[in-house]
Amino acid sequence: MPPKPNSRRAGFRPFWPTAAPPPKDVATAPVQAIQEKLENTPQETPDREEAKHAYLWKLMHNYIPADKESVQSSFVTHIEYTCARSRFNFDKFSAYLAASYSVRDRLIELFNDTQEYFISQKVKQIYYVSIEFLVGRFLRNALLNLELEDVYRESLAELDVSIDNLYTEEYDPGLGNGGLGRLAACFMDSLATLNLPAWGYGLMYSFGMFKQTIGPDGSQMEVPDYWLNYGDPWRVQKTSVVYPVYFYGRCEGSYWHPGLTINAVANDFMIPGFATDNTLGLRLWSSSPAEELDPEKFRYGDYYDAITQKQRAENLTSVLYPNDNSDDGKEMRLMQEFFMSSATLQDIIHKLKFFHKADIHELPNYAAVQLNDTHPAVMVAELLRILVDEERLTFRESYEICTKVFSYTCHTLMPEALEKWNVNLFEKVLPRHLQIIYELNQMFLEELRYKYRVNDQVVSSLSIIEEGYCKQVRMANLAVIGSHTVNGVAAIHSELMKQYVFKDFAELWPTKFQNKTNGVTVRRWLHHCNPELSNLITQVVGDENWALTTNGLTKLMTKLNDVNYCGEWAAVKHANKQRLANYIYETMGVRLNPSVQLFDVQVKRIHEYKRQTLNILGVIDRYLNILDGNIDGMQPRAVLIGGKAAPGYFFAKKLIKLINNVARVINNDSRVGDMLKLLYLPNYNVSLAEMIIPAADINEQISTAGTEASGTSNMKFAFNSSLIVGTWDGANIEIGDAIGNENVFFFGTKVEDVDDIRAGKGRKISHRLSRIFTAIQSGMFGENEYDVIIDSISGKDHYLCGQDFDMFIDIQKKVDEAYQDKDSWIKKCITSTANMGFFSSDRTISEYAEQIWDVHPCPLPRVVEGANGQAVVRQTKGKPGSQTVGSLRRHHQGSLVKDDVIPAAREAPQRSTAGSKNSREDGEDGGIPIEL
Repeated sequence: MPPKPNSRRAGFRPFWPTAAPPPKDVATAPVQAIQEKLENTPQETPDREEAKHAYLWKLMHNYIPADKESVQSSFVTHIEYTCARSRFNFDKFSAYLAASYSVRDRLIELFNDTQEYFISQKVKQIYYVSIEFLVGRFLRNALLNLELEDVYRESLAELDVSIDNLYTEEYDPGLGNGGLGRLAACFMDSLATLNLPAWGYGLMYSFGMFKQTIGPDGSQMEVPDYWLNYGDPWRVQKTSVVYPVYFYGRCEGSYWHPGLTINAVANDFMIPGFATDNTLGLRLWSSSPAEELDPEKFRYGDYYDAITQKQRAENLTSVLYPNDNSDDGKEMRLMQEFFMSSATLQDIIHKLKFFHKADIHELPNYAAVQLNDTHPAVMVAELLRILVDEERLTFRESYEICTKVFSYTCHTLMPEALEKWNVNLFEKVLPRHLQIIYELNQMFLEELRYKYRVNDQVVSSLSIIEEGYCKQVRMANLAVIGSHTVNGVAAIHSELMKQYVFKDFAELWPTKFQNKTNGVTVRRWLHHCNPELSNLITQVVGDENWALTTNGLTKLMTKLNDVNYCGEWAAVKHANKQRLANYIYETMGVRLNPSVQLFDVQVKRIHEYKRQTLNILGVIDRYLNILDGNIDGMQPRAVLIGGKAAPGYFFAKKLIKLINNVARVINNDSRVGDMLKLLYLPNYNVSLAEMIIPAADINEQISTAGTEASGTSNMKFAFNSSLIVGTWDGANIEIGDAIGNENVFFFGTKVEDVDDIRAGKGRKISHRLSRIFTAIQSGMFGENEYDVIIDSISGKDHYLCGQDFDMFIDIQKKVDEAYQDKDSWIKKCITSTANMGFFSSDRTISEYAEQIWDVHPCPLPRVVEGANGQAVVRQTKGKPGSQTVGSLRRHHQGSLVKDDVIPAAREAPQRSTAGSKNSREDGEDGGIPIEL
């Protein structure tokens, strides 16, 4: 595709903090004249402030140009001044850093202007709070969203630097692990693209979860993920944005004397939208000690104890999901969740008071806080504490504010996945918050008894406190009671959530519960990761607007009978398979044959309910059939499995070991050849997913019915024309509705039958499994140490692997048969991509914005130079980047451009240069964060 001219960031930047344009005399005057006026204006006068603003604007009145010379100049400047390398002698990693800093400069311009504009318009903002954000690499995503990849590619090529080589120099940020974090990252991309005013909030992990390697015996090995070892050019650490977070201590009545203070330091990442200038912020908190050293202990020579508090504070945000098999691990998790929650709320309230000069009662008019799962649920108790203890509101007033601010997304159907905290632990770490929770619970339960007249059994199920030998704080109940809306993430999940997980709550407050089916950003998961297919789609749709308004994908249906187009589609898939095969050979030494083998992929977190167990048993069955010569109709396959197991999850780690040892046997058996290969791809992350997903022919979405809330990998695969082998679970069902059930290989027990089967009605274990178990126990795949896996099936079979095994084998035979009809297969693949538009995260976010948050788009105006130097704003209607949320459902109809002189915007508070690092000690403005 020829490079496109970039015209979006040309012209004036917004002028004052109100985003008004510069006066004509400023816009047209030379910089020297503006400078002289500043020098001749008396200090500390209104005219002086205006002259200073004019001079500052004149110095940086244009966005950084996007021509080749400017890109090259920016690149070599960062090589020398930021990386401290010679312009004539630098390595590939330094080149990556310089290119990244060059792009970040442009993001910071847009980010600052976006934030100034949001403040000037006094808009309500979304605050999306998540314990993880699995963002993936930044460089290519930023270049593509900014429409700058072509100019950077050409500019750096003239300096003998390949932009493609720089992409692989970037470390995947260790800020997330699984679907929860990747969903949050997709949502941030959509929030920016839709011009919605928003911030993301989470934690800045030093080492992520862990880096997964596979040991000589096939076991998962966990090593620290040193992703920050060489710095991170995308992080902007705001050392002036610091909040104290308190733990432990004791309460005298309602007065809390904390025993430990840890500072939360802001680290900002810029999130650019696609085809818009709007650029949002992702603010992640890192921990630092309130005092570097204990001076008393240091003075008396107790150096070890003197640094203990410093190390403890810094360790708080070291790793994602500390192992909670120990009491210390549980305590660390609770502290992490509160640390994130408290710092985020302090920041939100600071913005309310400092930028909007608004009273705390107006918080719901300026803030919509989305709790992504139960990890940030403690925000409900923390906001109540702030309102009651610091703002001196009544408890009832405080609760009413909470329920106007918070909304909660439930991501599970399994009771064990709903967070609960031991009351004793909670009281130890957050004594005042437990008091608040008790008071909230008492108020709520009294209302249940006297207003709703519910019985004791219902009262017990709705209580925030779970009674019993070991009392527990139910965080999901706290989130439901403290929120105005609770949503599930797929149609079946939302219904099951109301029927089982929150049955009594749903009967009490039926209108509080909604469904918001998940989605994924098609920018990263199709347009960016599969550029050849993206170009093929653009040929049919006519432009790249399909990456924004996915309705255009349906035009692909007109090509189902176009033999040449179908051939091109198949060629793209083969090229992606070959690329992955090359990577596997280079990194693992196993040679695949993409021309012959069907690529069968299952990549996701390793868990019993996701049933990698069922998959590996199916692979063993296929292997034994090959040895027996039963290969009639069998399609050669390469089975690829990847994902991490939690360090303390014994079953999952045994399963990984079994998969690797089965792979070792199969891949070294000369009798098998290309008929079957099995690979376990270590350290599965976003970058690896971007290579695997476009290459997959089929993908396994085989969770036990009723256990997967939604799943999003199914959507990513389906967008990339990989057909789903799936159970009647999560979003699989809605995908089948969208693309046609005939284009999904459905199998397995349905959710309405699961409970009966678990109770013994109609339960059966496939007789085919006996020879598989015998092969495992005989040592065919190494030492017999897999009884925990075999017993889980031959015993209770809670996840129905034995029950569904025959159906799984039968559906795989249908896959083999279907794949061998190449023409029909390609039509299914195109049909999948063409009808997946509903599963764009843009659609999901537009529904959240309209039906939950009540927040509207606020696109950054494009200030350009009009006639006679007059600054005007170019409002673009109907083009990407300026449409309303509602227009996402309409097909792009062209554009209408209108030039208007910018009216004076509402006055926004001026930034102060005063402030300190402790908001509790510096007056009503809070002092610290004077940055946006």
